[in-house]
Amino acid sequence: MKRVVITVIFISALLVQLGLGQEANLKIGEQLEGFSLPDVRSGRTVSLSDFESSKAVVLIFIATGCPYSNAFNGVMADLSKRYEARGAVFVGINSNKTEPARDVKKHAEENGLDFAVVKDSDSVFANELGAQVTPEVFVLDKDGKLRYHGALGNSRQPTTKAAQANGDELVQALESVLAGRHVSMAQTKTFGCTIKK
Repeated sequence: MKRVVITVIFISALLVQLGLGQEANLKIGEQLEGFSLPDVRSGRTVSLSDFESSKAVVLIFIATGCPYSNAFNGVMADLSKRYEARGAVFVGINSNKTEPARDVKKHAEENGLDFAVVKDSDSVFANELGAQVTPEVFVLDKDGKLRYHGALGNSRQPTTKAAQANGDELVQALESVLAGRHVSMAQTKTFGCTIKK
């Protein structure tokens, strides 16, 4: 009996770690009302309304100390540069209570995350969206409607190795959103470290 209880606890912890079974509060097709969070570099407030002319807004929950999130730093940096010219804007969001803004700023600078990185100190925005892990992605279209929620890539083969990390699932979603098409795979399983709320 004791062995069964321990096994159930372990499996439950693993499911939370991988983000399996977690459903976002904002559903596909629903409009995000907005957000206003401080940029860790400039201190200025970054709001959804800042991106009204963008064709897509990619919100990525990130962490400084999570090996899953860190494996995708290069992917995030590359994709933000590739899609910026096509009208997509990336915003990194750190909602970990255990990671101060100065550490998040240093992490962004050291890893080439040249897009806006904001601090959600009390995890209010993470809770609003239902974000559970890092990295976790929410893609909004030009009208602020959620078109994709899930992993950057590798949802079927989670990794902590940068050499194996890819952005295939985000790329598929972004290509569809930018072309005004339906996103065929609008949700994928998230995986990573739980957000420390």
